[in-house]
Amino acid sequence: MLADRPRVGYVLKVYPRFSETFVVNEVLAHERAGADLRIFSLRPPVGGRFHPAIGSVHAPVTYIPAAGPKGVDLWSALRVAGPGAAALLHDPDAAGPGEVMQALALADHVREQGIDHLHAHFATVAAGVARLAARLTGITYSLTAHAKDIFHEEVEPLALCMRMADAVGVVTVSDFNARFLRELAPQAPIHRVYNGLELDAFPYRPPKGRAARIVAVGRLIEKKGFADLVDACAVLAARGRDVDCEIVGEGPLEGELCARIAAHGLSERVRLLGPCTQDEVRAAVQGATVMAAPCVVGGDGNRDGLPTVLLEAMALGTPCVSTPVTGIPELVIDGRTGLMVGLHSPDELAGALARVLDDEGLRVSLARAGRALIEERFDIDRNVAAQRELLWPTQAGAPVRAATAELARV
Repeated sequence: MLADRPRVGYVLKVYPRFSETFVVNEVLAHERAGADLRIFSLRPPVGGRFHPAIGSVHAPVTYIPAAGPKGVDLWSALRVAGPGAAALLHDPDAAGPGEVMQALALADHVREQGIDHLHAHFATVAAGVARLAARLTGITYSLTAHAKDIFHEEVEPLALCMRMADAVGVVTVSDFNARFLRELAPQAPIHRVYNGLELDAFPYRPPKGRAARIVAVGRLIEKKGFADLVDACAVLAARGRDVDCEIVGEGPLEGELCARIAAHGLSERVRLLGPCTQDEVRAAVQGATVMAAPCVVGGDGNRDGLPTVLLEAMALGTPCVSTPVTGIPELVIDGRTGLMVGLHSPDELAGALARVLDDEGLRVSLARAGRALIEERFDIDRNVAAQRELLWPTQAGAPVRAATAELARV
């Protein structure tokens, strides 16, 4: 258990979100170590599908109203918040009155619940609201930056730099990201802390005697590169292979992918399975011969940071074929822990998949080295302990900045 543990508020845009298993994994790891957490969500969840692991989270969840305020409501809230609060309206990082209102509401919860520190997942609206609430209450805050909140064309560099500069610490999920962010904001306290897995939940099994099946997992969006995977399956089929490929996930490109599969005459060979629970994903991944993750950089700049599904596949003993996008080469080391192919290269992807499908010795070698790397760098309990040491106050009630002094400098 953590001595003199601070009470930390996790701030997220949406909680829970089906595609963000890494957030739940992190929260559970902190709670296993005895952390005292509260969760604040700026939006309610959409859809009715949630992973069973959500039920193991003990931290209470508070939903911060997102409705746009009337002018009189905003001014009333600013008066109640005390001297200097109105200065938030002039903060260049405040997107508008709605975000300021959420920061004011979050600040009230910080005081009422005795929160010592705020941590935001994603450097967009969650970090913006956490930053303003921290300024109002005089506590510290930190943030985790992933990928879309760094590279997407809609990211505002000035706002991102301000959020990082005012944080007591910024963690991001790969060395690639850390280098990029340090160039953007050289004075910001940026650290690389990998995502991780609870390793006992992903038992290793050598990839021997498995059905010749390709599996892919992720949202059906451009950056996942599933269109290239379908084209690679068409290349394999044209070479006379009996292709068997499963793609797990849902998303806006489902219709386009279905049409692409049909156009190649692969409807019986490439199957879109839709969303699956974590247990179903584990079974699909460990039952396959190879994991394909042909990630790309989207037309809007969006890209993956370090896909959790690659960690899971390597932990389970399923060899991976992927692309050199952002931090992926830090995990999939070509020829050692997996195979690497170029972006938008269906022929090259088909060749790499065929190598793994055909060569059991290669599969076993890649899988063994992949599991060893996961154990070395991606143990979630060890990684979140590093996060706490880097970001959190050393004890509950530790000295914090004066809110009025902070607001005076807005």
